Amino acid sequence: MGRGLHGGGGAWWTESPASVASGADYAHRYNPRMHLHIIGICGTFMGGLAQLARAAGHRVTGCDANVYPPMSTQLRGAGIDLMEGFGAEQMDLMPDVWVVGNVAARGMPIIEAILNARAPMISGPQWLAENLLGRHRLLAVAGTHGKTTTSSLLAWLLEDAGHSPSFLIGGVPENFGVSARLSAEDFVIEADEYDTAFFDKRSKFLHLRAEVAVLNNLEFDHADIFPDLGAIETQFHHWIRTLPASGRIVVNAAEPALQRVLARGSWTPRMDFNTLRTGPGWSIGSDGKPAAGEKADGLDRFDVLLDGVPAGMVASPLTGQHNRLNVLAAVAAAVAAGVPAEQACASVAGFTGVKRRMQLRGEVATIQVLDDFAHHPTAIATTISGLRERMLRQGAAGRILAVIEPRSNTMKLGVMASRLAESLASADHVFAYSGGINWDLSGALAPLGSRACIASHLDELVAHIAALAHPGDRILVMSNGGFGGIHDRIIQSLEQRQMAQGWA
Repeated sequence: MGRGLHGGGGAWWTESPASVASGADYAHRYNPRMHLHIIGICGTFMGGLAQLARAAGHRVTGCDANVYPPMSTQLRGAGIDLMEGFGAEQMDLMPDVWVVGNVAARGMPIIEAILNARAPMISGPQWLAENLLGRHRLLAVAGTHGKTTTSSLLAWLLEDAGHSPSFLIGGVPENFGVSARLSAEDFVIEADEYDTAFFDKRSKFLHLRAEVAVLNNLEFDHADIFPDLGAIETQFHHWIRTLPASGRIVVNAAEPALQRVLARGSWTPRMDFNTLRTGPGWSIGSDGKPAAGEKADGLDRFDVLLDGVPAGMVASPLTGQHNRLNVLAAVAAAVAAGVPAEQACASVAGFTGVKRRMQLRGEVATIQVLDDFAHHPTAIATTISGLRERMLRQGAAGRILAVIEPRSNTMKLGVMASRLAESLASADHVFAYSGGINWDLSGALAPLGSRACIASHLDELVAHIAALAHPGDRILVMSNGGFGGIHDRIIQSLEQRQMAQGWA
C-alpha cells in the first residue's frame, strides 16, 4: 500500500511498486534491454544517468571530450565503455538510441552523422523521465543555489529513516560516496533550470513530474541562455503547471521571485519554510547562536517549528543562514515523504556533507585549505559568511583568505562583475585568477583596495597566497571547475614554507 502525503491533505501515491531489490530485478520487471550511447557522458548529470541506466540492466556506452578520473573510473567500474571525442565513426556502434547531453552542439561530427542518418535521438532528462522515473515517487529540488546540498541532505534523511532512496545528484554526497543510485521507491533528484539539449531549449526540470517539488530560491544566473530573471521565472512557472494536485510544493516564503512564480498559477498544495517566520509553515525557533558554555564543535543547533509548534531539534554540521534554509527545505520534503519530523531533524546530525562543498582538502600548520563550488556572487557571499560562523563556533581566530576563479559562463560574460567585490567584502584577503576572462577583474575588485590580489598565472597566485597565509588561517578556494589543481599547489607551497620557517 502506498504512503500518503504527509504535512497535510490526502493520499498522493495511490499505487506503490515494490521496492527495487536490485538493478537487475528492476530491469527484469520494468524495462526492455536497450543499448544507449551517451554523448557528453562525463558530465555529472549524464554520468549519473549512465550509471542508473546500467544498474537498470541496459547496455551503456558513451563519449566525451575529456574522459578522465574520477568520472571515467566510476563509469568503467560500472561496465560502461568510453570513447574519447565526438567522431562520426561512433555510428558503427549502432545503439538503439543516442542520448544527447547539452554539451553537444551542431557541427560536431557525431551529431551531424546522427541527424543525417535520422537516427533515434533523445535528451538525457527525457530518457530518464520516460524510462526510469515513472517507477518512482519523485522528490525534486530546484533553485539557483543549494540544490546539491539540499538534495544530498534529503537523500540522507530518507536513507536514515529506512527509505533507501534512489537519487541523481550533481555532486557526491559523502554519506553515499556516489552521485547516483538506483534503489527503492523514493527518488531524489536535482531539478536544474539549465537548458536540456541543443534541440530542446527548455529547462531540464520540465521533464520531471515531481510529487514533492522544493523551491529553494531564485535569482538571475545562466546569462549565456537566459536574458533576464523574468525568463527563468517563466521556466519555473511552466514546471509548476505540470505538478500534480496530489503532491506538495515546499517553497522558501522569503523569495520574491518564487512568490511571483506561484502567483502566475499553482495547482499543488504548498508548504512554506523561512528561517524568520513564526506563523504557518516550517521555521526556526531559535537564532542558531551558540548557547553559553556550548562545546566548540562547530555544530549549528536550533529548534525547528512547524506552524509555530516545536517539531524537532537540529544539530547541523552545516553553518550559515543559507544552510539553515537548506536544512528546513530538506526536513520539510522528508516529512512530506513520510518521515516523522522529529526523526528527520535528528538525522541531520549524521549528514557528512558533499564533496566540493566546504570540503577540507588539506591542512598545514593549522592552515586549512578548503574547496567550495561557489561561483555566483550570492553563493560566494553566503559561503564566506558560513565559514566565518563555523570558525566562531569552533573558537578559531584565524583569517579567511578567499581564492576565486570567475569560471562559470555567467561570470565569463562579466554579467556579475559589479557584484563581485561586495560578495567578497567579508573576507580578510581576496586572491582572484584573471586567466580566461576578457573583462577588467582588477577594476571590479578595486573597492577592496589592498586586500585584493589579482594574477593571470596560477603559479603567481599560489605564491602570493602561500606568502600571506599564517597558522590558523582558512584558505577558501571557490570555483565551479578544477581550478588547475590549485588546492594541491597551495598545500605544497605551504609545506615548503613550513619546512623553511619551522612552523609547528
